[in-house]
Formats: sequence, structure tokens, C-alpha cells
Amino acid sequence: MRLNETTFSIAEGLISQAATIGAEVHEIGGVRVLDCGVKAPGSDAAGLGMARTALGGAGDASLIPVGGRDSAWQECPWPTVRTASQQPVAACLAAQYAGWRIATEGFFAMASGPVRAAIGREDLFETIGMRERPDVAVGVLETARLPPEDVCRKLAADAGVSPQRLIILVARTASRAGTLQVVARSLETALHKLHEVGFDLGRVQRGTGVAPLPPVPANDLLAIGHTNDAILYGGSVTLEVTGDDASLTTIGPRAVSQGSPAFGQPFLRVFEAAGRDFYRIDPALFAPARLEFLNLETGTTHRFGSPMPELVAASFAARG
Repeated sequence: MRLNETTFSIAEGLISQAATIGAEVHEIGGVRVLDCGVKAPGSDAAGLGMARTALGGAGDASLIPVGGRDSAWQECPWPTVRTASQQPVAACLAAQYAGWRIATEGFFAMASGPVRAAIGREDLFETIGMRERPDVAVGVLETARLPPEDVCRKLAADAGVSPQRLIILVARTASRAGTLQVVARSLETALHKLHEVGFDLGRVQRGTGVAPLPPVPANDLLAIGHTNDAILYGGSVTLEVTGDDASLTTIGPRAVSQGSPAFGQPFLRVFEAAGRDFYRIDPALFAPARLEFLNLETGTTHRFGSPMPELVAASFAARG
């Protein structure tokens, strides 16, 4: 895989379209930073660009209008974000997974994108491999501020590239682009959960995920609640896999959000109870509402869990 090289051309294309997609380009510490929703208004197109960038060019994201064929569920009253990949482990775990947080004085961000593979410090890479030593790198930050110069320079240094060879895309959660790019993580959420419960990810051949796109609320805290509820209670993922059926039957119930004691509570309530620290939340909760395995060798389909439209509606109704 050449996740960073592939994505660099995608990111440069977004930079060239910045005015069209409601984004703004900044140079901070020599790094090009594309603001898709911090100070810039952004757009759905910017959000899709962020999602495709986060996937490292190994997956695609699309927006399905209300009533579309691939809606999150029948008669879903919101648009649906669909994510698909022919290389889902590379796209979602080597690139898209928000694997670490950046926290310095006055700045906080959840970081994702193929720059993770260039840095390669997370334990996850010991399992999946896919570390890179690229000449260029691309990162995605979920943050309410533009990154300061020291953060930009450190990301470049950690990735082993010059600042001029790093591109960072940023948006706050409570923005059109920020909300969309987070909801585009339904497939990633399923794969990470399967990794956590010990499933052999080498069996996964292809994957598709859908989740409803919430309206953008008044602040980032509400947006965090909406986007997580969209996946936990409204997300559906289909994985095409190989191997035996028995293991799918065993692991499936553990790979959906219903497997957590926190299931059924609005995510914002869970988040507040954890002191607004994602890492203190029961990890079993981070999974899609519904998971389907299609076994390519036996032709058998296994389904676990189901969307909970009433919980999604209650979450999305809170606007601040």
C-alpha cells in the first residue's frame, strides 16, 4: 500500500477546489492546512473530501439523499453517509481510525488519516502491519481550532517528511464537513471492534457501511453526541468474509453496540459520565447497531443487531 502518496494527490485536488467547497487554505509552520470547517463554512463536498482523505484513497464515501436506495434504513428521514472499500483494513484501520489524540497547551484534536501509517507508533500496527515510510503525508484533525505551528511541525517530523510535504485537513465536529466525515466511520467502527474482540481481519475482503447524517447542532459537544449516536444506533455494516461460519455466529453478538451495558443511553450522557474522555468509555459500545457477514465461501449470511430509529431521532432532536 502507498496510502500517503495516493492521498496526497487527493488532498492537493481539494486544495485546488478550496473556494468551490467552502474551504480555506493556510500555511502554518510550512505545512499546508485545509480548513474545511473550523473558521471556513465548509460543505458536504468538503466533508466527503475529508472522509476520502481519511480513508487513505483506499475507500470511498458518498452521500445518499433521503429516500435513496442505500438509505440507513427504510424510510430513514435523514440523508445517509455510505462508506465502501475493497481494502477495508488498510482504508479503515491503517488510515481512517482516529487512533490518537493530540493534546498540547491550548490545542486538542482527534487525529486520523494515512499520516498514522507514516508515524506507526500505535499498537494496532503491530497486528495489521502497513507501516509506511513515505515522502509525503496527509492527516485529518477533528478540532475546534486551526493547529498551531508547533503541532504542524511536530506532525511532519514524526511522519519523517518536511513540513512542505505534509497536508492537514481540519474541521470541528459541529460543522457540515466535520459531522459528515465522522459519520463516514461506520465501517471503520465495525472493523476496529472486530479487531478488539479477536477476529482475524485477514478474512475481511470487502466492506460497506451506512449511517444517517444528523443536522449540524449549535456546538461541538452536541455534535459529538449526534455523530456517535448515528453509528451506535443507526449504523449498518456489511462485510464480505472468508472462512468458517461457526466463528461468525460466535463473534457477531460481541461486535455490535448492543453488546455494551451502556447501550440504549444517548452517547452524550455516556460521554459526560466518563468526564468527556473517550478512553474511559466502555469500548464495547463503539460498534455499529447492525453487522452483517456475507461468507463468500459458503454463501451464508449472518446478521446481528438492528438500527434503533427512535434512539437516533431522540438524539438528533437535541439542537442546543
